[in-house]
Amino acid sequence: MTQETVETTETGIVTEQITPPPIDSKYRLILLAAQRTKQLQRGALPRVKMDPRKHKATRIALQELLEGKVNFRILDN
Repeated sequence: MTQETVETTETGIVTEQITPPPIDSKYRLILLAAQRTKQLQRGALPRVKMDPRKHKATRIALQELLEGKVNFRILDN
């Protein structure tokens, strides 16, 4: 289950924050990290404070997942 939080700032900008579900298996972790790595390699900005010149995209993606900074949903079949 994901929890959604909608906040409105003073400037009227609505920000939505989704709390991702816990990663329940190492296989899901690898799939999510692979998808996020592709995004980083295609130019997405890192969501953690790690220097992309010193760390590979895979390491940055794993750190983002461990810190809960990547939003995802588990779809029911």
